Amino acid sequence: MPERSAVQTTDESLSDRVSSGADAVVAALEAAGVDTLFGVQGGAIMPVYDALYESALTHVTMAHEQGAAHAADAYGVVAGDPGVCLATSGPGATNLVTGLADADMDSDPVVALTGQAPTDLVGKDAFQEVDTVGMTEPVTKANAFATDPDTVGVDVSEALALAREGRPGPTLVDLPKDVTNAETDQPPTTPDEVETPEVPGEADGAAVMEAASVLAAAERPVVLAGGGVIKGEATPELRRFATEYGVPVVTTMPGIGTFPEDHDLAMEVAGMHGTGYANLALQHCDAMLAVGTRFDDRLTGGVDTFAPHADIVHVDIDPTEHSKNVHTAYPLTGDASVVIDQLSDAMPRAPDASAWRQRCRQWKDEYAMEYVAPDDAPLKPQFVVEALDALTPRETIVTTGVGQHQMWAMQYWTYTEPRTWVSSHGLGTMGYGLPAAIGARVAADDDQSVVCFDGDGSFLMTLQELAVAVREDLDITVVVLNNEAVGMVRQWQDAFFDGRRMASEYPWAPQFDVLAEAFGARGFRLDTYDAVEETFRAALDYDGPSVVDAHVDPEEDVYPIVPSGGNNGKFAMNEEQLS
Repeated sequence: MPERSAVQTTDESLSDRVSSGADAVVAALEAAGVDTLFGVQGGAIMPVYDALYESALTHVTMAHEQGAAHAADAYGVVAGDPGVCLATSGPGATNLVTGLADADMDSDPVVALTGQAPTDLVGKDAFQEVDTVGMTEPVTKANAFATDPDTVGVDVSEALALAREGRPGPTLVDLPKDVTNAETDQPPTTPDEVETPEVPGEADGAAVMEAASVLAAAERPVVLAGGGVIKGEATPELRRFATEYGVPVVTTMPGIGTFPEDHDLAMEVAGMHGTGYANLALQHCDAMLAVGTRFDDRLTGGVDTFAPHADIVHVDIDPTEHSKNVHTAYPLTGDASVVIDQLSDAMPRAPDASAWRQRCRQWKDEYAMEYVAPDDAPLKPQFVVEALDALTPRETIVTTGVGQHQMWAMQYWTYTEPRTWVSSHGLGTMGYGLPAAIGARVAADDDQSVVCFDGDGSFLMTLQELAVAVREDLDITVVVLNNEAVGMVRQWQDAFFDGRRMASEYPWAPQFDVLAEAFGARGFRLDTYDAVEETFRAALDYDGPSVVDAHVDPEEDVYPIVPSGGNNGKFAMNEEQLS
């Protein structure tokens, strides 16, 4: 963690009850406006939990520390403020690592507080001791080892500030038990400022003028909206720019919800399993306004073939992202909302792109997202997703695990608002969906529905968190697209490994509807088309957690697809085109 800057005291009423390092930790959380924590109790973190006993903070006890990290992650995605997770030392801390790595890849604001063996035992193989700081340094934005009860509150305050400042990300404070147990009378403090890489609010004016001229002169312009648009609260500015200047909008997976997918200019998601028309728009554009995207390999396919004709204007708060993966002709570093407005003000005219818009519309018709669903065949997962979408409000939050079900939820649900798509993007963490639904439910407005799409393989990894959903009486609807396989692995084995299905199919799987009932949730089994609407209405109407075990066609694959490292313009719409 960077060197501590000057601090100032906050609410004096909090300082009145600080008598230990643990009290200072809790007071720092309260002073920062934190209201909810996700965690698992244990020996080394116990002093902090004892301090929570008298606190107004809400604590959600998770079944597993990985679930706590994912729940905190999803809370941060939906709320826009850091989610906080707690774990004890040793296995508690190691179990957080997957969730922290996930948040780090997706630039999600998370703060982790971990217990640690007493300071004098650190490095001596004490009970449940691991090098938490060393272990998590590669997957956190910053971390710190607390050494002094008088300053531990500042350590936590800085972690909270760093998680949200600039490019968001996870931070961690490791809390030795002697530090949290020790006496202190230091009041909770918050930093005046934290030392982060300096990022200008505005981009360089001359660079903005040059970029605006390029965009205005384009005949085939495209906006590429990434997750940074949502994290930078720049959705209104991006929508205003695109509609005012008539520019088609493509999104990345993390950028889902930045632009309404039912809008005439929406080309939806690009990349490996993006729409054919989105990929064609990127491949044929002559100017691209890319905002808040890191151009990862799942988006670009082969970098050498990505957007070969485009002059790329790249807006990002992190200057290290410019030309990291794809050459950026016009890099603009700054706050997304501010820079988009700068560009809008600098545009000399709207681009002459009427013919281009017409071409994009033709691509949408030619490569429409369609599938065949015979009544006498097994349920198609695409139909299941579309049916639930039709029964839920536009603002419904969708969480997913990772795999085929994630792609179908991305492709066949219509997203119109930011912070309604919550998934694991960069790390691709199976099991993310259910604990994410818990975090999303806690963060969401009371009148928002929360739906989780999971696969049978992904659901098996974290289904113990159903106990939490039942205990906390959380109204979430989980739909398991059950194809009795790790479907994406099976699909790739069929396509690229000559059909050798090694360790990707399940000869036996539990009855998830019955299992849900054992947990105290409502369980439903879905096998036929004529039962879909009735089953979903019953699951949605249930005031609590429900699980729909939807048995879908085990041979159904995800299309379109671009083979890894391939040319996005050469996507396959079906198996025949892939071979």
